[in-house]
Amino acid sequence: MSAYIVQATRSAAGRHKGALRGTHPATLGGLILNGLIDKVPSLDPSDVDDVIFGCVSQVGENAFNLARQSVLSSKMPESVPGTTVDRQCGSSQQALHFAAQAVMSGTQDIVIAGGVEQMTRVPMGSNMPKTLGMPNDDSIKARYNTSAPAFSQFIGAEMMGVKYGIGREEMDIFAARSHRRAAEATEAGRFVDEITAVPGLDKEGGEIIFATDEGIRAGTTPEKLSNLDTLVSLGMLGPVSGGPSGGAITAGNASQMSDGAAALLVVNDAGLAKLSSSVTPLARVHTLALAANDPVIMLDAPVPATQNALKRSGLSIDDIGLYEVNEAFAVVPMAWSQTVGADEEKLNVNGGACALGHPLGGTGAKLMTTLVHELVRREERYGLLSICEGGGTANATIIERC
Repeated sequence: MSAYIVQATRSAAGRHKGALRGTHPATLGGLILNGLIDKVPSLDPSDVDDVIFGCVSQVGENAFNLARQSVLSSKMPESVPGTTVDRQCGSSQQALHFAAQAVMSGTQDIVIAGGVEQMTRVPMGSNMPKTLGMPNDDSIKARYNTSAPAFSQFIGAEMMGVKYGIGREEMDIFAARSHRRAAEATEAGRFVDEITAVPGLDKEGGEIIFATDEGIRAGTTPEKLSNLDTLVSLGMLGPVSGGPSGGAITAGNASQMSDGAAALLVVNDAGLAKLSSSVTPLARVHTLALAANDPVIMLDAPVPATQNALKRSGLSIDDIGLYEVNEAFAVVPMAWSQTVGADEEKLNVNGGACALGHPLGGTGAKLMTTLVHELVRREERYGLLSICEGGGTANATIIERC
């Protein structure tokens, strides 16, 4: 039994303390659910078997099962369930995997997968208050010969540069390209079909309709990025073994903290039959894969996840028309493409998280929304998404255009 992506939509990404700063995450989730429903007029919302959302910082406004809260905030009937999952930055990609598995098994016919993260109102790390202890127990510390209370993605990014021989200059070039591609895509209107406009605030606090990604800096160059201080020079971490004494990771070659949401309508053939006969899915979920490796370096599991996906699918990397690999740090997709032999002209073609932001638990659905729309626009057959995740895991998803 097949899993089809019928429609997909996302909010524009709000900068930290930007246009979405006044929006409660349940409100944002409800708005994106409404936007998705509006894109499929023949969908009876009461036919939705479940809503599965990803969210990382499940505390405060993000707590109490944000997927269900989003349903209650939307125009969907209260009879629609919801559940919230956490696979760190791949949370909403995992939500898509769960949704696809549900409809492929036939236990459900229509599922909405997505994610929300409000990093302005619920800051990253707020779900780990030191007063309640930290994730690494004594067994983990002994296994990895560390006294660290939690593994650091920032140290992992520095380690990635050393492991794969990628330096600061190359990272800055890649990040500047991300901004350029995102600016070109915005100017060309490539994001229009995928973005659901939502209420927001301008700098003065006035009400606006928010529909354009805020983080893009069209004039960014490698030279400008080279003037930014590294995290090491700012004293946020020390240099890693074998790496440059001054470090390589900066705010410019890393992803932007963002507020955002995205959602996808996933159905099987029985679910498709409940929609209008004129509805044609955008894509079919072709292959689902996972991988896990060293939690200290943390960020290169997209490599084995992709290799697992290709092996399961019987496809080669050259068969894939477009790749989305999350730019948690520029070094991540750079190392990925270097290792799997990918063509960088197919990678993050409309920019990535360095320019477009990374709303943590919402990013998987956000990137899949962009991937499926671009796959249709370019009439490519296969697309691949992979995201690095805290703890050293990664999802990989291959879709096939219908």
